[in-house]
Amino acid sequence: MQTLAMVLLIIVSIALITVVLLQSGRSAGLSGAISGGAEQLMGKQKARGIDAVLSKATIVLAVLFFILTITVAYFM
Repeated sequence: MQTLAMVLLIIVSIALITVVLLQSGRSAGLSGAISGGAEQLMGKQKARGIDAVLSKATIVLAVLFFILTITVAYFM
């Protein structure tokens, strides 16, 4: 069980880092490369939708990260 929790923690950590880096900041960040093309093809509404999805994914992954961290600490 501890090994499974550790593997899931690593996967969630990498996913969380990726999602945070993809979010647009004040200067559009790395998501400008992805949503910039979406803005031109589908308008700004679709790009805002991508930011909303990334924001919700960050919240879910952060909660999973803390739950898995506590789980791993409990088993050690």
